Amino acid sequence: MIEFINVSKKYNNNVYAVRDVSFKIKPGEFVSIVGQSGTGKTTIVKLILAEERPTRGKIIIGDWDITNIRSSELPVLRRQIGVVWQDFKLLPKKTVFENVSFALEVCGAEPGKIREVVPQVLRIVDLEDKANRFPYQLSGGEQQRVVIARALVHRPKILLADEPTGNLDTINTQAIVQILEKINEVGTTVILVTHNREIVNNLKKRVITLDGGMVVSDQKHGKYLL
Repeated sequence: MIEFINVSKKYNNNVYAVRDVSFKIKPGEFVSIVGQSGTGKTTIVKLILAEERPTRGKIIIGDWDITNIRSSELPVLRRQIGVVWQDFKLLPKKTVFENVSFALEVCGAEPGKIREVVPQVLRIVDLEDKANRFPYQLSGGEQQRVVIARALVHRPKILLADEPTGNLDTINTQAIVQILEKINEVGTTVILVTHNREIVNNLKKRVITLDGGMVVSDQKHGKYLL
């Protein structure tokens, strides 16, 4: 599903954000990518989304070598990758339904498809009864569940969650992780980027640990080592 082959990213100040990173994530895996601030986690996310291009090495998504992907191909790639950010990026003047449907509208989806898909993804995150509420009427955990629903509208093969619980309390954090696990159980590859030790240790799933821009550990049933 995802393969990094000796990937390095060097910026203009001659500093490497990641150096000689190699890993392979199989379809349907749940993988946590962990490390302290400045270890390269955000760069890995940007490389997967082709927001950054590697200085050297190769990145493969599915059967597609995206190392030198053309700008015209980016929308196709990104529809296959649902992204959940730490900051919710919800539109404050749109309802829950409208925030989720907007992700389909910008891609030219037909109204019939929107009416079909939006309730389905709201059901997955248990927000059917909040469809007509605005973001300010929701808790932080509920807002993050809207973000997850929005990330699922294109039925992505990969869900990339970048610090999705960073702004949440313990109870809401647990609820978000449970939703990510439920999404993974139906076959979606989930990549969780986090520095939350408790989440990682409780998941007991594969953990890739970064330090100094390099992979220092890759455990099948891992723990937070740093």
